[in-house]
Amino acid sequence: MGSENFSQDTLAEHLLELAIKSGAEAAEVYQSRSLSRPVFFEANRLKQVETSESEGTALRLWRDGRPGLTVAYGCVSPQTMVERALALSRISIPEPVDLVNNYRPNYPDIGHSVSLEVLVNWGREAIALIRDVYPDVLCNSDWECDVETTRLCNSAGLDCYYTDTTLSSYMAAEWVKGDDFLSVADGETQRDILHPQKLADQILQRLDWSINNVPPPMGRVPVLFTSKAADMLWGTVQAALNGKRILELASPWVERLGQQVISPGLTLYQDPQAGPYSCPFDDEGIPTTTVVFIQNGILQNFYCDRTTANKLGINTTGNGFRPSFGSYPSPGLFNFLIQPGSASLQELIHQMDEGLIVDQMLGSGNGISGDFSINVDLGYRVKNGEIIGRVKDTMVAGNVYTVLKQLVALGSDADWNGSCYTPSLIVEGLSTIGKVY
Repeated sequence: MGSENFSQDTLAEHLLELAIKSGAEAAEVYQSRSLSRPVFFEANRLKQVETSESEGTALRLWRDGRPGLTVAYGCVSPQTMVERALALSRISIPEPVDLVNNYRPNYPDIGHSVSLEVLVNWGREAIALIRDVYPDVLCNSDWECDVETTRLCNSAGLDCYYTDTTLSSYMAAEWVKGDDFLSVADGETQRDILHPQKLADQILQRLDWSINNVPPPMGRVPVLFTSKAADMLWGTVQAALNGKRILELASPWVERLGQQVISPGLTLYQDPQAGPYSCPFDDEGIPTTTVVFIQNGILQNFYCDRTTANKLGINTTGNGFRPSFGSYPSPGLFNFLIQPGSASLQELIHQMDEGLIVDQMLGSGNGISGDFSINVDLGYRVKNGEIIGRVKDTMVAGNVYTVLKQLVALGSDADWNGSCYTPSLIVEGLSTIGKVY
């Protein structure tokens, strides 16, 4: 299922030809094919092995300056798609035709697939490593190989495509101790290879920290967000950096370019070559580029699609992505990286005299305002630089923009949490409340 299959497929060319012959002045075809091979384990045992395929085609055209968009899945009738798109264009508001032209790149495929046998062996290995230490723990896990091919072509001469192969794992270890229930979850997304030993070690470390239940710290204390919990903070930052939010005057960072907006210890950027979320071009056919959004706390750039960039009077950053298959491109991030610090997670913990570690949370819940109040699903209390146990029924509240100005330390343990590459970090200014048993 490599990208060469799309280059040999004539559906896109047929759609473009039919659209122009039917009176459209311009047309664009976006295609996606995916092959997924997940392996599921339940209660320590292999439960299910699946293979699923999907294929979708989106046609966008303009007639008399009015756009029409239609989507079809699986086998499609080109004539029907063109007729539907033309019908929708009759009731649409006119907009300028803005297509990338005369550009036919040949991108190499990214990543390598692995067999179902390898996925099964990885899953069994990780479960065995955990149960060797904690035999009473029940492990549920998913191990998956996803192959996705994307093609974008238009009537102006654009034709670009590539195949992206990613591997992912997810493990949840459930431990019942009398009336106490504990669930520790972690995962990994990578190219080419997964690391069951690393995943098992991370879960074992959390189980060790959770043996004792202790009262939470109260009031305002330093809070350490682990790399898998820190993504909660960056969701607000990503929204504030969205060029569309700038255009709508909805971001607090409007007219703040060149100014200090967060701690000088933080540098935030995107890198199209980085990690399992690398991407050679956006959904408008623009090559993706490295962009530094915030350097040493100073706001440098926003991310934009072509339409938003034109309205802001700046160049597109190659961040025009479709929120869903049947949507128009809008500003979006394909990966988002926070430059790590130099301290290991253990060294960060040793820096804390009295504090709280947030490792898993229930809900995410902060919008562009940055205000949040979260329930800690899995957290630990630190005293004199050591973890003394797990806390329960604890809440943490604060404001993202405020706490990111109060960075205490940044870890070296950066990891992918979705498409966000973030290390652990310690911040101040958060309020913690909880039950004392």
